[in-house]
Amino acid sequence: MNPNHEFFSELARLLNSGQSRSVVLCGNIYDLLWDGSNYVPLNSFLFQKTKTSGLIQLVYELNGPIRTDEAALMKLRGAWVEWKSGVDANLLALQDLQQKGSKLEFYQAEFDRHMRDATGNPTLALELLRQLTICSRAALRENLLIIIEAADMLLPEAGNLAALNDRQLHRISIVHDWFGDPEFAEGSDSVCLLAESRSLIHSRISRMPQVLSVDVPAPSLEHREGYVKHFLENKTPAPKLWSTPRALAECTAGLSIQALRQMLAGAAYSGDSLTVDRVFDKVEEYIRTQLGDDVVEFKKPSHTLQDVVGFSDLKDFLHRELIPRFKAKGSKALPGAAVAGAIGSGKTFIFEAVAAELDLPVLVLKNIRSQWFGQTDVIFERLRRVLDALDKVVIFVDEADTQFGSVDANAHETERRLTGKIQAMMSDRQLRGRVLWLLMTARIHLLSPDIRRPGRVGDLIIPVLDPVGEDRLAFIRWLLGAVEFEVEEGPTVEQQVQELDQSVLAPDYSAAAFASLRSLLAALEPKTWEEVRAAIHDQIPPEIGATREYQTLQALLNCTRRSLLPDPDVTDEVREDWRKRIQQLELQGVR
Repeated sequence: MNPNHEFFSELARLLNSGQSRSVVLCGNIYDLLWDGSNYVPLNSFLFQKTKTSGLIQLVYELNGPIRTDEAALMKLRGAWVEWKSGVDANLLALQDLQQKGSKLEFYQAEFDRHMRDATGNPTLALELLRQLTICSRAALRENLLIIIEAADMLLPEAGNLAALNDRQLHRISIVHDWFGDPEFAEGSDSVCLLAESRSLIHSRISRMPQVLSVDVPAPSLEHREGYVKHFLENKTPAPKLWSTPRALAECTAGLSIQALRQMLAGAAYSGDSLTVDRVFDKVEEYIRTQLGDDVVEFKKPSHTLQDVVGFSDLKDFLHRELIPRFKAKGSKALPGAAVAGAIGSGKTFIFEAVAAELDLPVLVLKNIRSQWFGQTDVIFERLRRVLDALDKVVIFVDEADTQFGSVDANAHETERRLTGKIQAMMSDRQLRGRVLWLLMTARIHLLSPDIRRPGRVGDLIIPVLDPVGEDRLAFIRWLLGAVEFEVEEGPTVEQQVQELDQSVLAPDYSAAAFASLRSLLAALEPKTWEEVRAAIHDQIPPEIGATREYQTLQALLNCTRRSLLPDPDVTDEVREDWRKRIQQLELQGVR
């Protein structure tokens, strides 16, 4: 089973219809593809799939020659002579039979010299290819299909023309004139530029309306299964699988065929059986390699909601609504959720536990903004290809207000474009139920309104608040669980809990503060109740109360579920009081 490649059908449609004569093939261009008889690189795939009568194929490799077959080369040489001389090459040969140094020989030698000089000289190669399309319109009976590899290195985007050298500027000028020529655009010759990303090709070329693009996607489940079967049938000894080729294909979502080949070849050589854990490790390694360790990491939370102290109402909501809707597909699924709350409220710990409960791959998005011009778009495109390939995944973003910029006029163009793409991805129906967004932020008001709207994570904005009532008492009991008294005397445990709750601990004690205090007690190992009280009394909270109050009010104000508020019957008057208090804090410089 080796299904067709839809991107090739799209490319053929653009070229056959004449909609475009210059197409950028981008995306998964360094992978292996099935050409009907074998798995080959993209340029070989295109060469094989476009073989047809009346079409001459040319492939230009960076720092290599212009390649074609011998029969095509003879036709091109003859057309060149005819174009240059203005006379049919056969008639010219008859006229020059008795002459030394004939025009026929001169123009043939000129053509051969140009072909030789083009090897290792990209500027000359591009100019020759442009000249060949002019020659084709004048004297060739066939059409040309020109495939140009590494277009992003030939015509690099550098942010401004001053950053390019003279040869690069010359090449950009050649291609711009070439693709902008109305006769070329209306002709029958075609050019395919191969580059990982359209954004890596200089904008003078990539933004031309005549230039369209076709994305080569990551291999689908059917393509991966087809390759596994092909490898098993043709490799001796074959690698040992723990299950069926289909199961392996399902576990390798996100891998390229090249990466899949490496994994299978390694297993065949070692003789060790491939296990699920080994496969997942390979997938994680590959995705990190593609996106970069500073952009994404895989998280495997070791704790679940059972390990989360307190937050009884919130945990009930997560079990009752959030997790089932995250596991659902289609219209029942949530695109994601934003989690708001003051610093130290426990947002990340709680929702790492949610991710563990879902038993799905968790990608932690750390930084998709690159310092290098153009690389941000490339990173995003790689991320999109990975997400398209994975069956279902959680994207976990901490401090989301700083990760995603704004789309207003004051933002940098790259930031606006990136944020716009992220927003579109969140509401993409093709990804709904497959890509689950969990955005953590202490500053929910700074998260773009376009991200907070319904249809994106605005479907569900969850406040995480400091523990109160029974939840606070549960934290205090957990806190005291770190202490072992030497002598069983003094107040009972419940009396200790009540004393800490009512007389010792501040009323706005956060989950992080409880965790910090528990760690301190475990380290000090107090032996008596008085030592415990002394250790707690010695703690002075940092002066961040106003900031935490401000962040808590913003979380309450942006919450999208009444049932998640301390008072589900909150009135408009109370909400207006929150707004007024926020304004008062802002006047004091709190943000």
